Amino acid sequence: MSIVSAKDACPPAGPYSQAIRANGQIFVSGQIPADSSANLVEGNIGEKTQVCCDNIKAILTAAGSSVDKIVKVNVFLTDMANFAEMNATYEKFFVHKPARSCVAVHQLPKGVPVEIECIALE
Repeated sequence: MSIVSAKDACPPAGPYSQAIRANGQIFVSGQIPADSSANLVEGNIGEKTQVCCDNIKAILTAAGSSVDKIVKVNVFLTDMANFAEMNATYEKFFVHKPARSCVAVHQLPKGVPVEIECIALE
């Protein structure tokens, strides 16, 4: 088991790693719409979803993997009214259509409206 760290992605907001490599898989922690300096980004839900995806891409690149090796994605939204706009950005990024869950939650860290985590192959 080893820790994956990417300088081009949002740093962890707590005592956890951006990702863990274990047994041929990469477990990417939930990514929020924040830049590599941990500054929350402004914009609509599509733009915020894009930042989450960009963070995932940076982490997977640092791990020696790629977006097209993602097998499972979990999306968390604070409001399902944002589903269609999130989904429009999501489908451009995850063109190979990995397995996915999308759930509404009461609240996310730092008050963000979207968080995305995933599992990828090495």
